[in-house]
Amino acid sequence: MPFSLLDVPSVSESRVTPDFLATMPPNEAPAPWTVQASAIVWWCKATPAATEALPPALRARGKAAVVIGGMVRYADTPVGVYDEVFGAIGMRVGRHLVGTIPFMSVDSPTSLVGGRGNWSIPKTLSTFSGAPADGQTFASSSATGQHWRVAATPSTKLKLTLPVFSRLRVIQEFPDGSLRGTRLKASGSMRYAAMDVEVDSDGDLPAWLPSGRHKGAVLGSTTFTLGAPTPFHP
Repeated sequence: MPFSLLDVPSVSESRVTPDFLATMPPNEAPAPWTVQASAIVWWCKATPAATEALPPALRARGKAAVVIGGMVRYADTPVGVYDEVFGAIGMRVGRHLVGTIPFMSVDSPTSLVGGRGNWSIPKTLSTFSGAPADGQTFASSSATGQHWRVAATPSTKLKLTLPVFSRLRVIQEFPDGSLRGTRLKASGSMRYAAMDVEVDSDGDLPAWLPSGRHKGAVLGSTTFTLGAPTPFHP
């Protein structure tokens, strides 16, 4: 059932206004999406602030266990090329290990409406500099009136390239309060890295997606598929 993109649950850094959404194009790229990308990702233990950042329907079911940050450069998608920054939270819901995305920003209006409309992922707009490569700083800053910045610089520890294979379950709360899940399938290659991360914001983003030196990885050319969401019943 259609819903307002304005009502997608999010943290403050991903909120948008009605006037802003009125300038966005229609969503003409329904799920599923299969994309080609390179990325840097990092992870750390969740703090109590990460539990507070969960959407209400998930916060009522458990605590955050791990936080995953990332910056992605998409080379081929249903809506063209674009860059992305995200903060995701991993948790256990019943017998399920799941991830949810309370913060995401892109530099593509068509990706923004697709993310919000297809999966209730709270995308906003930002600008990017740099690249997802060893020794380079990849950075993003808000372009929507919210004041935040995320930057990360990877330093690979090993030259050994390892395979990427994932079937992560992504659970998002939709504006009607329901939980819907999608399989995020990934295959490609990666190298482990140390990640120097800087997160600044007028909001609570640094409290749950913290600055510092974190374990991480540099992903080479990787294929991701995100299917259509279905009701999640833990």
